[in-house]
Amino acid sequence: MKKYLLSSVAAIGLVAAGAASAADLPARRGPVAAPVYAPVVPVFTWTGFYVGANAGYGWGNIDSTTFGVLPTLSDPEGFIGGGQIGYNYQMGQLVFGLEADFQGADLKADVRDVFGNSASNEINYFGTVRARLGYAMDRFLPYITGGFAYANVKSTFATPFASISNDNTQYGYTIGAGLEYAFTNNLTAKIEYLYVDLERESVRTPFGNANFKVGTDFSLVRAGLNYKF
Repeated sequence: MKKYLLSSVAAIGLVAAGAASAADLPARRGPVAAPVYAPVVPVFTWTGFYVGANAGYGWGNIDSTTFGVLPTLSDPEGFIGGGQIGYNYQMGQLVFGLEADFQGADLKADVRDVFGNSASNEINYFGTVRARLGYAMDRFLPYITGGFAYANVKSTFATPFASISNDNTQYGYTIGAGLEYAFTNNLTAKIEYLYVDLERESVRTPFGNANFKVGTDFSLVRAGLNYKF
């Protein structure tokens, strides 16, 4: 019996030793797969230079006295279009910017009377240099803007016997607001309203060199596209 017990203990020991040796052997595995990393999505920022183009519609107001027997200048309106360049700098959700634009314009008005007299005026081009302050909501940017403005304003008075034109560059200020949206990290679109108020300018009529003061202001709504670098 004692011999049988010793044989059983020896057998159990051999089995345990074999199991321990098997545990020390490296496990059989398949090919090692490369780790998968999620792509890093860049955080959008409004900071950077940009250039763009725009188009829209404008309507004006002429503030003038009567010109004797001549008709009074009327309020011009028409299409506008041009380009802009600027720079934004984002701090938190605040976006500070500076923008300059130049616009070709077709704002015109013409008044005639039954005696053959006429008074016409037009804004041929204008431009602005403005500061911008926006509040970024990720890719949405509502903003206010304001600064310096200038425009070429031409007024013409005519009678059946003579005519005279006044071609002046007038200066003033502009204020407005807009909303810009970034479709991609580089392409943005905006819609904007501006009010432009120009200084009063002296004009002449065919009846001599008597000076009359004319004030010009106008509003515009435009849409634009920008490419941000």
